[in-house]
Amino acid sequence: MTTPDPQPDDALPPARNGDKIRCDACPVMCYVAPGRTGACDRYANLDGRIVRTDPVVMLSNTVEHGGRVVPFAQRDWDGEPFPDDTFVTGIGSGTTYPDYKPAPFIVSSQIDGADMVTVVTEAIFSYCGVKVKIDTDRHLGPEGAIVRAGGEAIGHVTTAEYGSQMLSLGGVHHLTGGSKSEGRVTCAALLSLCNGEAVDLTIDGGSRVTVQAGRAPIVDGRPENRMRVGCGSATIGMFASQWLGLVDEVVVVDDHITGVVSEHQAGKVLGWQATGIRIKGHKSTPGRYFRVSEPGLGWGGTKLTDPLEILGPWDAKRGARPGLRLLMVSTTGEEFAYYELDSSLTPQKMPLPPLLEPTVRLIDENCEPSVCTVLFMGGAGGSLRAGVTKNPVRLTRSVQTRQTRLTSGGAECYIWPGGGITFMVNVLDLPPGAFGYVPTPALVAPLEFTLRRQDYLTMGGHDDAIRNLDDVRDTGGEYPTSAQVDRWPNREGADE
Repeated sequence: MTTPDPQPDDALPPARNGDKIRCDACPVMCYVAPGRTGACDRYANLDGRIVRTDPVVMLSNTVEHGGRVVPFAQRDWDGEPFPDDTFVTGIGSGTTYPDYKPAPFIVSSQIDGADMVTVVTEAIFSYCGVKVKIDTDRHLGPEGAIVRAGGEAIGHVTTAEYGSQMLSLGGVHHLTGGSKSEGRVTCAALLSLCNGEAVDLTIDGGSRVTVQAGRAPIVDGRPENRMRVGCGSATIGMFASQWLGLVDEVVVVDDHITGVVSEHQAGKVLGWQATGIRIKGHKSTPGRYFRVSEPGLGWGGTKLTDPLEILGPWDAKRGARPGLRLLMVSTTGEEFAYYELDSSLTPQKMPLPPLLEPTVRLIDENCEPSVCTVLFMGGAGGSLRAGVTKNPVRLTRSVQTRQTRLTSGGAECYIWPGGGITFMVNVLDLPPGAFGYVPTPALVAPLEFTLRRQDYLTMGGHDDAIRNLDDVRDTGGEYPTSAQVDRWPNREGADE
């Protein structure tokens, strides 16, 4: 990666510096030598003109999966038209920066007989991050703990959800509010995650985790296989009837809520007899116990390697007796053990009876594969809206009222309620390599705004910049490049 030449703070740099020419696609404004790329590797100096190094990605449901690259406005153009349903995405399109100008592509089309306009751009995001959902029952770190990449703070642990741990990474304070190293490392980690690559993270007071969208997390060197079927109480609610008559007591060990079938409401309804069991923990409601252990990498997300540690003395007056059969199992079915009480009411480990084996496998079967989910989250406010309309607030209101459909690389976005245009998108829904960066540091993400042509004109859109698909094909964009036509949709149904 080349380092941009320093620029004076009080003047716009000249367009040329010897054989180098200035690229104005981002605030860095690199001087790029002939045959070289700028600091972002996305723009190059080709024959004295700044060109986009990646093709514009277009989507069509009539193109074979895998895509093909066709030229824009080049002499070897074979005259083959784009499919009628071609959708121009922001991937490779170029940016609105500096934002006095219209978006790189403002394309007219007809959808179901309606005249539509799609405004396409690559947006530069300092205000962005990723939300990571990690399916695991393991304890990754305390809530609020700092998450690091390469030793630099890039985010923090948020809440634990049902069978998953959540991380919040990036954001403007890590990208621009800390040291230069923190900003660079944060940007690099976000870019890798958004483009589907693996990133190694460490959590203060917790674990080492390797995260990759669509892949199983690796926690402290061990790949996770499955997320829990539910908490200990939920597991009993689901499977108590499967154990009835085969065993006298079942304890489902869980970091959050450990379940005891003889005390649980499900067991009571089924007529389960008391066993005199005692659990070391905070009793919540009958058959549900909190804090039986500190969180960790053991049974059910606890520190336990021996589940008997959570048991107190058995009470003969409340049903304990020699020969009582006890099954202890984790919420994923990965850990299980079978015991029988001896004459002193001490559990003795025994081989798992064959009749209980299917019940343990049933827990395992009901656990879903453990994967990582990465959602890019950005605030599409600021001046990029000026590339869409001369009155930016109207775009914000149009997106919020769903008059304008916002997509990212053709993928559906979730729009947060409230002010601004804050959206989230699953990175696996975008074509590979959809995200880029600029060394300010900031991420670059594709955006498309689609709405009725009349609504676009009413909001103050750049009517003189609207082009049809043939004109896009014949003249390309501000930055010369090629077009890659891929099949739509990007992921689901792509091979149908």
